[in-house]
Amino acid sequence: MRAARVIVTCPGRNFVTLKIETDQGVYGIGDATLNGRELSVAAYLNDHVIPNLIGRDAQRIEDIWQFLYRGGYWSRGAVAMTAIAAVDTALWDIKAKMAGMPLYQLLGGRSRDGVLVYGHANGEDIEHTVDQVGAYIDMGYRAVRAQSGIPGVKGAYGVGRGDLYYEPADATLPTETLWCTTSYLNHAPRLFRKLRDVHGPDIELLHDVHHRLSPIEAARLGKSLEPFRLFWMEDATPADNQDAFRLIRQHTTTPLAVGEIFASIADCRTLIEEQLIDYIRATVVHAGGITHLRRIADLAGLYQIRTGCHGATDLSPVCMGAALHFDTWVPNFGIQEYMRHTPETDAVFPHDYHFADGYLHAGETPGHGVDIDEELAAKYEYQPRQLPVARLRDGTLWNW
Repeated sequence: MRAARVIVTCPGRNFVTLKIETDQGVYGIGDATLNGRELSVAAYLNDHVIPNLIGRDAQRIEDIWQFLYRGGYWSRGAVAMTAIAAVDTALWDIKAKMAGMPLYQLLGGRSRDGVLVYGHANGEDIEHTVDQVGAYIDMGYRAVRAQSGIPGVKGAYGVGRGDLYYEPADATLPTETLWCTTSYLNHAPRLFRKLRDVHGPDIELLHDVHHRLSPIEAARLGKSLEPFRLFWMEDATPADNQDAFRLIRQHTTTPLAVGEIFASIADCRTLIEEQLIDYIRATVVHAGGITHLRRIADLAGLYQIRTGCHGATDLSPVCMGAALHFDTWVPNFGIQEYMRHTPETDAVFPHDYHFADGYLHAGETPGHGVDIDEELAAKYEYQPRQLPVARLRDGTLWNW
């Protein structure tokens, strides 16, 4: 590798991109975005990672991954693993380009023709959410995540400022929202009862709890949602204590998904080996890149657990492109989250993947099929943004 640089841009939201160039003139790019902490990763890359890359053989992906992980000593944190992921993704991009093939071919070829994706239907109330689910069905989606405003709860999670593009990081300092578990537990079953009444049994419905419940509360919610056949209930309780999912599992057959904030295989080992979840949501960008995500998926496959990678708008099209090639190959694929980026973002990151009939399709361009227009990216300056926080009615800080 002869050069590497970090590109920070904000075409509607902040993204961090790593571009690596080889002596042969081939370059690869990787996503290094960590929502609300973007500049921390940029500094880690510039100050600690890039100086260690120059002069190394870009073809030695595994060795470089081990060097950055084991050699970094302070490993497994979100900042370090996001930086490692950016390097790893860029190197896989380079290797596939030098091989003259799309990345999924280098990983082992197709396991499927298209990647099932789900969109986000967010509404101020139940009726609005029902309408938004219908809008996604009309666009061709076969799976939709449904979130609704809750009466008396200000700023309920998932209720965005627009119908198609939703970005929760909204202010220089965190916005404070309100949370009430009792109101939520009473409201959520009403939402999904109405969705099934209006849209029928065939559309796949998903729901994100966003770490708000205790294990027994999550068990109650899962039980109450069983009649409505959810595809999954996501992030039902914080997974810092992986054993907590045992209690949920004892009380409900609603499928469980977790892992978008996981940084390593250690974060989900118990969950997988004891079959406490049904879908693992770790991502290319936050779980150490394609190299490490493959290890997580292989472990999950031993226990009939499928992938369901996070794919919100805080992951750039670079991550989405890499994820789609991973999804096209991985044998135990389940579903891919797909929040659409704004036209401004798509212009900065031209890509060859496309949506059709409920599926995303990775392109055939050598590499992961996503590039960056650096001249255009330079026109969008970084804007400090943080994710909201939540408090209970008595002022106690809660999980957002």
